[in-house]
Amino acid sequence: MDTQLIDSTITQNSVKKLNVRCQNHKYKPVKEPPEKYIKSIQLDLFSQFVTNDKSVVSNTVEIWENIPKYFLTERQVKKLRSTDGLAEPYEWNYSEKDNNFTVRLQPALIKQTNGKYKAFFPGITEEIIEEALKKFLTIQNHGLHDPEKVETWVRFSLSMLHRELKEQGRERNRNEIRHAIDVMSLSIITLFKNSKEIWKGSILQDLLTVGREEYLADSSSLHVCRLPLFISHAINQLEYRQFNYKRLMNCDEQLARWIYKRLINRYRQANLMNNYHFMYSSLKESALLLQNRETDNRKKVISALKELVNKNIIYKYEAQEVKKNRIISDVKYIIFPSNEFISEQKAANKRSNVIEGNSVNLFTGQSVNN
Repeated sequence: MDTQLIDSTITQNSVKKLNVRCQNHKYKPVKEPPEKYIKSIQLDLFSQFVTNDKSVVSNTVEIWENIPKYFLTERQVKKLRSTDGLAEPYEWNYSEKDNNFTVRLQPALIKQTNGKYKAFFPGITEEIIEEALKKFLTIQNHGLHDPEKVETWVRFSLSMLHRELKEQGRERNRNEIRHAIDVMSLSIITLFKNSKEIWKGSILQDLLTVGREEYLADSSSLHVCRLPLFISHAINQLEYRQFNYKRLMNCDEQLARWIYKRLINRYRQANLMNNYHFMYSSLKESALLLQNRETDNRKKVISALKELVNKNIIYKYEAQEVKKNRIISDVKYIIFPSNEFISEQKAANKRSNVIEGNSVNLFTGQSVNN
């Protein structure tokens, strides 16, 4: 992906948003979804898959999913809170393609039944809800994409999310879902690239939601929100990849889901004649290895890899310790793919080739075959 292009787009949109807020002197949703349906070839392509069962596949957007944002556990959040329930923003540094990044997570402040506010950071529930919403985006009449404004909106209801998560074995009650939606819309992520701020926003932006009375009368009432610019940009530029959504949602461990996503995006030519490897040191960039002892972190990696074997994503793995002065300085993990993963990657490659073929017509203004 052209990071200079997306940096420029982010900056321009941020300036526009700032101008609108200053002119109105008070906060209100800056953007609203299009009043009329917009025919978007890009969204049509985003919603087309190479599969016999469309219900089990979705899209991964690597540039967005590489940003750590769901890594804090409930126990860690509890430690970050002060005695009055509030918390300072949390920062994490990582590197990607010779660039240094910092992600700053500003927690959502949510009013409790006692009238006081409490800080919440995005976590596992928010992670799986994001996956469900991206899945909804591929369903007709639930996704809106404006290629000119680089905006993407998704319609959903709490009942839809409840049914979807239950079907995927990740059931949450409606109050938990409502709470997660609040966290996703009220927490603020700021991304810095080489010490320069390039994006600031929430996971669910410009959320337009129904009121409590309206929801109690009809839990199927539709909410609508705008997804982050990274996703909209990827849809415009056709930079996403098909993967087995059902298999991902079936993974119990968060680190297993993260590794699976990495394999999808990095191990594209998976076959029985080659393998893929990654280092423990690079895995720590994900912010999912925050145990106090490195031995516990390494055990967590092995546990995640064992789950990937059990879920038939990989056939087997090997762990090779790298030692310096008889002390483990790193670990090399070698991955051997399962037949199912190989088949899924071949289907994803075929779909990418179809999209690439259509992109020639798309970017030259010609019609694209569905």
